[in-house]
This record gives sequence, structure tokens and C-alpha cells, in this order.
Amino acid sequence: MKASKVPLIALVMLSALAISASADAARPRLTGEQQLAKAIAGRVAGEPVDCISLSASRDQRIIARTAIVYGSGSTIYVNRPTNARDLDRGDILVSNVVGNQYCRLDIIRTVDQATRAPTGFLSLRKFVPYRRAATR
Repeated sequence: MKASKVPLIALVMLSALAISASADAARPRLTGEQQLAKAIAGRVAGEPVDCISLSASRDQRIIARTAIVYGSGSTIYVNRPTNARDLDRGDILVSNVVGNQYCRLDIIRTVDQATRAPTGFLSLRKFVPYRRAATR
């Protein structure tokens, strides 16, 4: 009796997986600009700054072909580097930091996570802080 249930369970699991995969494929992918808008929703842009501390940049997220978002919590920093087209979610950012800050004009190389092959380079621009809007 148990032997006959195993193939049925496997069939049900495979069917569920196939349905999940087709639902993911049908879901529209957000563009980089849409992803960035979602990341800064409910926040107010501040005056751009030339540098941010490494501690503020511990959490970083690549938004493909658009920007790098640094930080989390009440303030995040958005950098739209030159050659943003070289940014991909599967990239590792490699930089030679002098001191304890990322600064405008710092050069960052991009490397593919899977193959470790170089994929491009970019230069940081000013960092725009986005703070959570005050709630009443």
C-alpha cells in the first residue's frame, strides 16, 4: 500500500512545482526603475553627499542596470553609477576602498557570482540619502 502512494505523492509534488514555475514565469518582472521606486517608496530624498561610511553601506542591494542601494533602516543611500548597464543581480561588487568610506568617483569592478568572470566596471556618483517620511 505504501509503495503505491509514493509515486502519487511524487506526481502531486511535481505538478505543484510545475504550476509554481509557470506562475513565476507569468508574473511580470519589474524594471530596474520600478524596483528602485519600490525600494524608496515612503521615503524622502535628501541632499546628495559625496561619501558614505562603510558601516552605512554594509547592506547593499544591486538593482539591475539601474543603481546600488546601500543601507537599511531609517536611511538608505542610492547611487546611480556610471555604466549602470553593467550592473546585474548576479554580480559581486569588488572595490579598493581607501579609508572607511565609499566616495564619488570610486571605481568598482563587477564580477559574476557563478563564474567569477569580470563583467564590467563602474564609477560611483553622488549618494542620495532617502529617509523614511515622518508619520503623524
